[in-house]
Amino acid sequence: MSRTPSYSLPWHVDVAPGSGGLPPRSWYAGSDAPRMSLNGEWRFRLSPTATAEDTSFARSGFDASGWRTVAVPGHWVLQGAGGAPAYTNVVYPFPVDPPHVPTENPTGDHLRTFDLPDGWPAGGDAVLRFDGVESAARVWLNGEELGDFKGSRLPHEFAVGGIVRAEGNVLAVRVHQWSSGSYLEDQDQWWLPGIFRDVTLLHRPQHAPRDFFVHAGYDHGAGAGTLRVECEGTRGRVVVPELGVDVATGEAVTVPVEPWTAETPRLYDGELVTAGERVPLRIGFRTVVVEDGVVKINGRRVLFRGVNRHEFHPETGRAVDAETMRRDLVLMKRHHINAVRTSHYPPHPAFLDLCDELGLWVIDECDLETHGFVDLEWRNNPVDDERWTPALLDRAARMVERDKNHASVIIWSLGNECGTGRGLTAMAEWIKGRDPDRLVHYEGDLSCKDVDVYSRMYPTHAEVELIGKRAEDPWGDPELDARRRAMPFIMCEYGHAMGNGPGGLSEYQRLFEQYERCQGGFVWEWIDHGLAHPEHGFAYGGDFGEELHDGNFVCDGLLFPDRTPSPGLIEYKKVIEPVRIEAGTTAGTVRIGNGYDFAGLDRLEFVWSHEVDGELRGSGPLTVPALTPGAHAEVRLPGNGAGVWTVRALLAEDTAWAGRGHVMAWGQVEVDAAVPAAAVVGSRPEAGAGVITLGSGVFDAATGAPVRLGGVPVQGLRLDVWRAPTDNDNGAAWQPDERYGLRWRESGLHRMRHRIDAVEVDEESLTVRTRVAPAGVDLGLRTAYRWTADGARLGLTVSVVPEGEWRVPLPRLGIRFGLPAAYGRARWFGGGPGEAYPDTRAASVLGWWEMPVDAMQTPYVRPQENGARADVRWAELTHGDGAGLRAEGGVPFWFTARRWTSEQLDAAEHGPELMAGETVWVNLDHAVQGIGSQSCGPGVLPQFRLDAAAAEFSFVFSAVGSDRGRGR
Repeated sequence: MSRTPSYSLPWHVDVAPGSGGLPPRSWYAGSDAPRMSLNGEWRFRLSPTATAEDTSFARSGFDASGWRTVAVPGHWVLQGAGGAPAYTNVVYPFPVDPPHVPTENPTGDHLRTFDLPDGWPAGGDAVLRFDGVESAARVWLNGEELGDFKGSRLPHEFAVGGIVRAEGNVLAVRVHQWSSGSYLEDQDQWWLPGIFRDVTLLHRPQHAPRDFFVHAGYDHGAGAGTLRVECEGTRGRVVVPELGVDVATGEAVTVPVEPWTAETPRLYDGELVTAGERVPLRIGFRTVVVEDGVVKINGRRVLFRGVNRHEFHPETGRAVDAETMRRDLVLMKRHHINAVRTSHYPPHPAFLDLCDELGLWVIDECDLETHGFVDLEWRNNPVDDERWTPALLDRAARMVERDKNHASVIIWSLGNECGTGRGLTAMAEWIKGRDPDRLVHYEGDLSCKDVDVYSRMYPTHAEVELIGKRAEDPWGDPELDARRRAMPFIMCEYGHAMGNGPGGLSEYQRLFEQYERCQGGFVWEWIDHGLAHPEHGFAYGGDFGEELHDGNFVCDGLLFPDRTPSPGLIEYKKVIEPVRIEAGTTAGTVRIGNGYDFAGLDRLEFVWSHEVDGELRGSGPLTVPALTPGAHAEVRLPGNGAGVWTVRALLAEDTAWAGRGHVMAWGQVEVDAAVPAAAVVGSRPEAGAGVITLGSGVFDAATGAPVRLGGVPVQGLRLDVWRAPTDNDNGAAWQPDERYGLRWRESGLHRMRHRIDAVEVDEESLTVRTRVAPAGVDLGLRTAYRWTADGARLGLTVSVVPEGEWRVPLPRLGIRFGLPAAYGRARWFGGGPGEAYPDTRAASVLGWWEMPVDAMQTPYVRPQENGARADVRWAELTHGDGAGLRAEGGVPFWFTARRWTSEQLDAAEHGPELMAGETVWVNLDHAVQGIGSQSCGPGVLPQFRLDAAAAEFSFVFSAVGSDRGRGR
């Protein structure tokens, strides 16, 4: 008879959250109790499996001199210590057999010796704290095992008062890359093992608080705050000198205060004073409720202008230093971002201190995601298996207890993409019992039975409008349906910022402002996770030989990996700017609206400028009346002459995140736009030896193609409809909208052929008739180029008529030609300074711009279509001496210039593969297709599709001399 062998699971595979640790408690930056950082260089040894039983390295006297060193905080795979990063979005990189993980389990032994600093107190206790270790750790101090833990992005503490000694301490930590906890940490990010957050030794004096909970509510009607501080383990007093508060712990006091908001982050400095320790407090008074179906803070509806933020640095991974954290938040504030969802785990606790200080609303999300079970129809999902519930509750408690004293944290999130299950309900019930003064969020359960807000990822604009009307599709349970329909709505993820894009942000924002229930959302995400790489520049999934990976889906941020703002962030800033400046209802006026939730406009000053064809004609201050939140006024400009009138709102004084003069908002009014360039007719074509001369143009007699325009050599001028597909063009397989990048290739638009049917010369023009079509299909574009001249000016009119049944839109419609590499400086009058497309053009400023062609490129981590400038009236490409070629449009056009073709751009997988050639390739487009957000969201809205249809457009070319004298 066969028998099933019995065995016990190793600790790192057991579903228990850990052993030997202390209960979770609040994190705070400092007190008068001593502390010692154990960050720095640690000895390190890597083993290929987790089966090693040898723990001799943990004993005093062990010789680790032959081991290498790694930096803590850090990830060993980013320090050349063995192994490599791996990126997956959904799938687990190991067989799904919970709670088991492979025997091939990289295991890093870490060793640190230390002496206590001079003056370390002899009495009291001591606590050893780990703020983040991926994915499981076993800990020894001076040969004595302290315990083990899981929960990578959460704190764990051990009591060591009876173990630590004055000199020769040996701290040993064994870290397994994979553990049962890995099943709960399947977030969309790199898998990066190591001790990646701080390790600290804390002295705990006698009569010091074990924990404390600051309650600071605000009554907006009375203008008063009520403060009560619970103190566990001892008694003490709460002192807030600025408010005249000196009360016992546990006692409530109500005083007049200024409330804390993301716009006005008023903090009061206080202290929790006990017999053993004085703990600094930073108190912000605010109250969060759902009332009348909307989230209200301090009595007012708020609009979240948010981002999702993973912790990331291109060289150190999730080990992010304080300076980088502050840099992130300063950039957010400068770009009007007022909210952060900490996707998908609690951040380094110091980050929340900065959110309190600088002012951001925070959705604090638990370190929980089981997304890899979705393709298994959620079979064996841990969140619906009661054996895992203690681990889930442990994670919820560690988040809430650590972060409960932050004014910026207004919503707790149970986790992300975990399906549904009893464990989530248990978490929600525990959180609400522990902290009823905040809201609870979770997106993955459409019934919303455990939460206070209705949250969705990437709904279409049409669905958002239905939700705004509270007319969304019903839920099966009438009671739950009524409850959800009464909830406020946020989009915890939208506007997927992968590559070029996202498009459609302005249309979402209009819905947020139109429907009270729709309270904004959080763009996915803050930063591209491209890891610094010597060959690729920045690496993404697959660049480290991963067996399973999701490519450049990890590069989907509003910042490039080096934290340079992308065009997407510039666009988002404009879309969400809380001061609206628009043309007024009467000539010579602008309408100014205050879209802040709490702040007035008294901290801003307004200025105007007037330009004609890019030349400044006047500027000065603009008087704007005091406007309370939601108010608007029409303000008269100092004149109404033709040209472009620009009004800017500037910071009137320095702030913690930007200096005086920082542009907070802008708007433009164009008066009596310039008349489009007229067609030119006058010169007669003249035939020569193999060429045709027309005005200042020289054309090949056989093909009709120009070889010189205005004295500038030109090659390959022809109709162009192709662009290197963007990530949003290529789309996502799980989204319902068409994936145009794939369909364009299926239709052959990347390999169009040009057939010359006729070269015709008459008394006043040269006409070239062609058919432009891809091989293998019966689609085509009948195209005629008609050239005219009036001396030095050459006119080109392009007529296009589609043939066949076109079932896909065109990527672009215009002309492309090449100039010698020396013509590498661009000047134009139109939209700028950065790129724009039909649904990403809100931030495009009409003006006169100049820069090198090289600077016109947007360095997306995976190369793709980029660099178009919108609403261009004229553009010039010039040589170093200022001479070159000028093109004017019959109507405003789209202008792109680069040192490689779209085909070369399409073929590149990483930026360094793009090599400058001997040609500057110029696109002058009559129209281009929009961008959308289909890499993980809705596709291009109908109004931004470029459907194939008959079209005619024109340009006028002329020479630019070195003495043209243009400038400002």
